[in-house]
Amino acid sequence: MSHHLDTPLAAQSGQLYLDDLFVFDGERGTVLVMDVNSSVTRADIKPGFHHEARYEFKVHVDGSEMEQLTYRVAFGEFGGDGRQDLTVHALTGAEAQDDGATGTPVAQGRTGEEVTGGNLRVWAGRITDPFYIDLDQLATVNDAFKNGARLDRSAWRPENAKNSFAGTTVDSIVLEVSRDEPALRMGNRIGVWAATKLATDAGGWRQINRAGHPMMWPIFWPTDTDFSNPANTRHPCEDLRADGEEIASAVARVVAANGTAPDPGAYGWNVARELYPDVLSYQVGTPANYGFAARNGRTMADNVPEVMFSLVLNTGLTSGLTPDVTKDARAASFPYVVAAGR
Repeated sequence: MSHHLDTPLAAQSGQLYLDDLFVFDGERGTVLVMDVNSSVTRADIKPGFHHEARYEFKVHVDGSEMEQLTYRVAFGEFGGDGRQDLTVHALTGAEAQDDGATGTPVAQGRTGEEVTGGNLRVWAGRITDPFYIDLDQLATVNDAFKNGARLDRSAWRPENAKNSFAGTTVDSIVLEVSRDEPALRMGNRIGVWAATKLATDAGGWRQINRAGHPMMWPIFWPTDTDFSNPANTRHPCEDLRADGEEIASAVARVVAANGTAPDPGAYGWNVARELYPDVLSYQVGTPANYGFAARNGRTMADNVPEVMFSLVLNTGLTSGLTPDVTKDARAASFPYVVAAGR
C-alpha cells in the first residue's frame, strides 16, 4: 500500500515494492503511472524491473466492486545495455480478475523508449522521483499515531522543511490509454489501484504489494517492516470489512488526543470509509487533483503528505514544501516523467 521506506525487505527486493500511483488526464487519454524500486534506502538496489513479476494496473468502473480492466506489464531479464524487453497485455471482464487468464497482447518493446500498440502507449525506465516530503514531519505524525497523543511540532518548523527525496530515483511504468477504450471514455468514473505479483513455484501468482491512496503505509503501519500485515495481499473489496475498525480506531485516538473532532469515533469511521476500498477515484477527462476539498485522481505535483496528514488529524497541516521542489522531475508531454541522468 504505497510506501518508500520498506526496510529491510524493500531494500532487498525493491523491484516488487510500489512507491506511488498516479492517475490523470494526458495528451491522448488517461495516464496511469506506477513507481517502484526507490533508491531512498541507499541500499544496493537491483536495477530495473523484476523479470519474474507482473506489474498490474487495475481499473474499476462506476463503483464496481471488482476490476473490469487490467493492464499487465511484464519484463525480460536486465540486459548488458541496461534495458529490458517489455510486454503489455489487456484483460477485460472476468479475465481482469483472473491470474490464470492471458488476455490480449497490446504492446511490445523495450524500456527507455516509447512503445505504442492499439489504443495505448507505454514507457518504462529509471526516473527522477517526483514524490516529495520532509521525513522529519512524518516522524512527528507517526509519534502521534503510535501513542494516540497530541501532535508535537515543537522540533519541526515548516520554514526549515527539506525534501528528503531530493536526488533519489525510482523505476516507473507510464501507460496512457486513449478514450477509445470503453472503460476509459470521457466522463466515466473509475477506481484505480496497482499491484505487483510474483510467480510461485507451484505455477501460480502471489500478490506482493498494492497501492491506491498515497501515504497509507507510512501513516498507519510505519513499524511493520516485515509486512506481516495482510493489507498488501488482499483485494480492495475486502478492505473495509477486514481493516476498517483498525483505521477508524487509530484516527479516533489521535483526533481525540488533539481535540480536533467533537465525535472522534464517528470521524474515525468517516476516514476509514474515505480511504477504503483503497483505490484512487477519478472521473475520466477531468483535471486530476488529490486535494483537501476533493480527491480526483492524482498528479505528480499534488502535495499528498499535506492532504493525508490533514485528513487523518482533522486539522490543516502544512508540509512546508511546494510542488516547485520537484518541478524538474515532471514533464508536460508523454511520458510525463524525467528519465534519470537527463
